[in-house]
Amino acid sequence: MKLQVSLFILLAVASASCVDIPDFDDTPWIDYNGISQETRNDSVNGQPAQEVEIVTVTVDFEDGDGDLGASDAEVQDKDNFGKQYLNAPGWNLEANYRLVTMFKRKDGSWDERILAGDSVKFFPILKPDGKAGPIRGKLDLNTRFIKFRSAVPTTVKFKVSIMDRAFRVSNQITTDTIVVPVLP
Repeated sequence: MKLQVSLFILLAVASASCVDIPDFDDTPWIDYNGISQETRNDSVNGQPAQEVEIVTVTVDFEDGDGDLGASDAEVQDKDNFGKQYLNAPGWNLEANYRLVTMFKRKDGSWDERILAGDSVKFFPILKPDGKAGPIRGKLDLNTRFIKFRSAVPTTVKFKVSIMDRAFRVSNQITTDTIVVPVLP
């Protein structure tokens, strides 16, 4: 019996030592994964349903301590939680990700701006157990373009970065281009 218990403990220790725990930096790192779009009827702020173009930017992420995201309760507490992000040096957004929309001009140059709806966005907590530790995964970040009758098909691309709960900012990625409806 003692031999079986000893053998079990030896095998458990040996298999536990085979698990490699990733060694990611505590500052988040993102990599461009892809961009997609879909048209759907959607209501915004209680308005009747209208046709919108939903753009999804997908990034791969790594973070050494797993402190990414915000809970629903935190997002609702705009007076405290959101202001912390707004006051983070160089960030200037009540959001934990920055989505800069780049509009292609007729001369081929790019006009960069953060759309009003993209200045207050948070992605959810990505490590709900709350324990510090490395995480890796995919993150979908969304924006929308309303399809007004006078909208013009416009080539856009996006610059993306994320911020963790300790206000460390990731690297910035740039997406491929897509065409969306934009008011002239």
